[in-house]
Amino acid sequence: MIDKIQTLLESIYGTRSEVRAADFLVDKAAAAQLGHAVRAREEVLVSHSGEELELALYLDPAMLKRVSHFEDAPVKALDRQLPEFCEVAEGVSHFMYLAHTAHQERTVSLLELEAQAEVDKFALCTMLKWGQGVTRWAQSLVSRLFNRVSFHKHLLPQERWRYSEANRVARMYCDRLMPLIQNGGPEKLLRELRHSYRLGAEAKLFYLGRSRD
Repeated sequence: MIDKIQTLLESIYGTRSEVRAADFLVDKAAAAQLGHAVRAREEVLVSHSGEELELALYLDPAMLKRVSHFEDAPVKALDRQLPEFCEVAEGVSHFMYLAHTAHQERTVSLLELEAQAEVDKFALCTMLKWGQGVTRWAQSLVSRLFNRVSFHKHLLPQERWRYSEANRVARMYCDRLMPLIQNGGPEKLLRELRHSYRLGAEAKLFYLGRSRD
């Protein structure tokens, strides 16, 4: 399912990477050997060594197993395991975006990384559900992804602010996508998503967080 999600996100954004998230999956023991104590069901592990960037991806095995039951039918995962599907998608999103920005030889803030992942989850689920009734589905998805949220108690105040701000910024952007979903068709939606994906740093955060004109 990891490679399936990466391929779907790449098709949405018009990108392709030879670096596959599934090849960098580690368990808790391997993460500990890399010097990381896993605190969540999904984490991307990042290490710097000079100009070298090393990445690894941890996904809770039980969560991944539940989602992987729908490897050949990802739409069913949205109906039956949406929270788990979105957590796996978030991990893949983080991995992809870090690899993408590293390829561009630019730094990325944690806020930018989190905001893009929120947009990625919405875009992925909406495109998988494209067809009759997609507008109602997308409206419901906005509520589920951005309104009905809670944060882990172990988060530090700065971390809590970052997740909350990423949620707010992504919600503003996904609200602006709704007219394209309702009236524009998939081509206009994909064009807009690809444009925003290629923005970087403060420009991306400003663009995502803009209110409707």
